[in-house]
Amino acid sequence: MRQEEFIEVLGEKGYSYEIEGDKIVVTHNNLVDLDSLDTLPPGVEFNNNGHVLLGSLETLNPGVEFNNRRWNVLLRSLIGGWFEDWYGNIEGIDNKRLLNHMINKGVFI
Repeated sequence: MRQEEFIEVLGEKGYSYEIEGDKIVVTHNNLVDLDSLDTLPPGVEFNNNGHVLLGSLETLNPGVEFNNRRWNVLLRSLIGGWFEDWYGNIEGIDNKRLLNHMINKGVFI
């Protein structure tokens, strides 16, 4: 998916966002439901105030980052459910930090 297509989807759903250089920062004040998307462009940051639903993603490119304030990301197709419930989480390491590190290392491509 190209950034332009992603911006169109955000607009159709009424989700607020900002462009910061080559990055799209999703700033919506609540849950972001993009459950039907199978891919995201690189350079997307979720900085919303709710859950992020991405249950149909087939890949997750480096450059995607999760900083949503209510920590829960649904990645049903990639890990089988909510990331915070994933068996691979490591006690003592913040789930968001682990997920972002895994994305940057290309685990989901």
